[in-house]
Amino acid sequence: MKYLITGYKGQLGYDIKRELLKRGVSEDDILAIDKEEMDITEKSEVESVVKDFNPNVIFHCAAFTAVDKAESMEEDAYKINVVGTKNIVDASIALDSTIIYMSTDYVFDGTKEGEYKEQDRVNPKSVYGKTKYLGEEEVRRNPKHFIARISWVFGINGHNFIKTMLKLSENNKEVNVVNDQIGSPTYTVDLAKMLVDMSNTERYGTYNITNSGYCSWAEFADYIFRSNSKDVKVNKVTTEEYLEITGVKQAYRPRNSKLDKSKLEENFELLPTWQDAIDRYNKELAEEKNN
Repeated sequence: MKYLITGYKGQLGYDIKRELLKRGVSEDDILAIDKEEMDITEKSEVESVVKDFNPNVIFHCAAFTAVDKAESMEEDAYKINVVGTKNIVDASIALDSTIIYMSTDYVFDGTKEGEYKEQDRVNPKSVYGKTKYLGEEEVRRNPKHFIARISWVFGINGHNFIKTMLKLSENNKEVNVVNDQIGSPTYTVDLAKMLVDMSNTERYGTYNITNSGYCSWAEFADYIFRSNSKDVKVNKVTTEEYLEITGVKQAYRPRNSKLDKSKLEENFELLPTWQDAIDRYNKELAEEKNN
């Protein structure tokens, strides 16, 4: 089996390669690339690189993920998330490869009571959410596809909420964090394992994949500080209060990002709890610091 990973420099692409190597896949059978090696928005470039490598599975992690910037850079977000994805999908269809695409909780508007199922009506309210959903639609043209709707991702290779909170804890005794957006933090190590498991099956389709359990961003922050023995007070504020305090202009964010994982449980298995994931991530961060 040969595996192509786009967006390798991100948190998830990095961990997918680590997971494949851990399972004994040889370095020669993995092509992990970023925009320097292949511009996904250039059709001929994608065709040439993908055809030359001829992968059985494509993990498409490359994306325009700067949610707030996307509002003023709609053309760029569309080009990468929709046109780029279309180019990857076309190449995957031509080679009869399986494609695994990373989507987001932002395809929903977050106004539903209860958990979102995969088949619920989408209603993205941000440029990021809209372009990621249009990317999903491209991916569905390949019958051999997996769409992973993920949320609140953290991993060792890149920026994330945990690293931001730990940095803030160095000089702050209290922080303001929103308490009215609910979702599931997701560890890229757990996510990568699941996506590689999926790639070895034909149980195609759209799946909600996050760590188990739900919390608000404020509860997430509180757990980060407590699990790292940081004496920092978390002031729980509403989204409106946060925007007023900080004066920042933000893209729309769903208040309710609870994703129902029963389809994942039926076909595969649930990921560990988000608290357990943070505990293991803390260890990974500590090991990295010591090396």
